[in-house]
Parts: sequence; structure tokens; C-alpha cells
Amino acid sequence: MQGAAQQWLVVGAAGMLGQDVLTAAADAGHQVTGVRRSDLDVTDAAAARDAVAGYDVVVNCAAWTAVDDAETHEAEAFAVNATGAANLARAAAEAGARLVHVSTDYVFDGGATEPYPEDAPVRPRSAYGRTKAAGEWAVRAEAPDVVVVRTAWLYGAGGRCFPKTIARVAGERDRLSVVDDQTGQPTWTADLADLIVRLVAARVPGGIYHGTSSGQVTWCGFAREVVAASGHATPVDTTTSAAYQLPAPRPAYSVLGHDRLREVGVEPIGDWADRWKVAAPTVLGGS
Repeated sequence: MQGAAQQWLVVGAAGMLGQDVLTAAADAGHQVTGVRRSDLDVTDAAAARDAVAGYDVVVNCAAWTAVDDAETHEAEAFAVNATGAANLARAAAEAGARLVHVSTDYVFDGGATEPYPEDAPVRPRSAYGRTKAAGEWAVRAEAPDVVVVRTAWLYGAGGRCFPKTIARVAGERDRLSVVDDQTGQPTWTADLADLIVRLVAARVPGGIYHGTSSGQVTWCGFAREVVAASGHATPVDTTTSAAYQLPAPRPAYSVLGHDRLREVGVEPIGDWADRWKVAAPTVLGGS
């Protein structure tokens, strides 16, 4: 049920998810303001306090997301993902605003064989994962009613993403090789933005929720669907993570469970394959 119009602030509004949150909140009838990194330095506690004043809902999409760079710049990543998140949470609590904080599957070690429940112990294996896990702890300490939404494998029309890259490369090469030993849930940023709006409208209890598509697939399986949607017939071969020497380890299994959403009466995002069919024209059209 749609409630009264609220004043929303989207932090990190220039990013792929932030752009879609702006649209989803406005479409739901709210008054929405977006701030970019150049508008607000979240590591500045006073600036965060000033920015949040007067808003009912604050959505934190700001993050250091350069996973590999975080391995050698962990302090800088921590400043944004943990300290900055804490600043926003403290400011929101003081202003009486509801904070929605976006987190990640990288807080887990990727060693599971069935979907991670919301209360599974966090065991990050990368610097990025450590800083995001610290951010989860920090925002919950500062604002007990915070809604933490973990997501993974995001793609969207408003930024660089896996489907756009695959579609482009499929038009340039005779064959592709994509890892087949990492499993997750490709998630459209428009769907995640809609979920965030629905969580706020439902006035759910504070805590951790998982905002990913349902079902699961490997990167290779997703790539094949992307190639088909792009109109190419380029073969996609399987390869392994070991073939790529990257600074940060990737979770082998990033499938997140959605029991908490169902418990509070909020419908999870639909199956990844069904959602990709809907998203593909918009996402690939902007590539």
C-alpha cells in the first residue's frame, strides 16, 4: 500500500543503482533529492549531518566498489564503506530519518552450497568485503532501525556492467570464455530500487534483508543469455576463476536467501532469467 509522500535523499545518486532509486522513489510519489560524491563527502561527519537534515528517508548507495583496488587501498575503502556509512547512520538517527544502507554478498566467504540466510555469519575474504561488513556493523550500531539490503551481481542501464561488456565483446570476437565456477543471482538495479521503495513503504523492522533476484546461475550461463539477447550467435566457452589472476578473491557461491522478506510480507524479486528478459532491451539499449 502506498503511503504519504516523503522527502527522500539518495546518496551516491550518480551510480547505476542510485539513478534507479531516484526514479523508483519519484514514481512512488515521493520528493527525491540526489547527491553525488562531488556534492557530499560521506567521510565528513558534519557534512553528512547537514545533508541529511529535513529528510524522512535516506538511501545510502555511496560505496567504494573497486574490489581489486581495495586490496591495496583498504584504508580508503574503509573510510567510505564503514566510516562514511556510520556518519550517515548517525546523522539519520539524529534527524529522525529512516536509513536504507546497501551492502553486498562479499561479506560472505562464498563457500556455501545453499542460499545464505540473512543471519549467516559474515566471513569476508577480501578487503572490500571486510570494509562492507564493517559498514553493516557500524550502521546498525548507530541506527537500530536501519534497513540493510545486501545485493549482488548488479546490472543496469545507468553504468558499466557485465551484460553491456559481454554484448559488446560478443560483437567483436569469434568466441568468448567466461567463468563457470562462480554462482550467483544477476540482479537488475531497477528491481532492487523497487524493492527498496517497497521495504520503506511496508515499514519493515530494522535489520538485514537480501535484495537479489531469485534463482541462480553461473557467470557463463548468464553470459550465454546476454549474448542471445544481444542478437549475436557468438559461442561462450566455460573457463575457471584460476584462469584470471585478480588481486581480490571472488566468492564462488553468492546466492542469498530471501526468507526475511517473506516474513515481513514483502515479495522478493522474481527469477533472474525472467527479470533479465524484461531488463535486456533497456540495459543493452543503453550500452
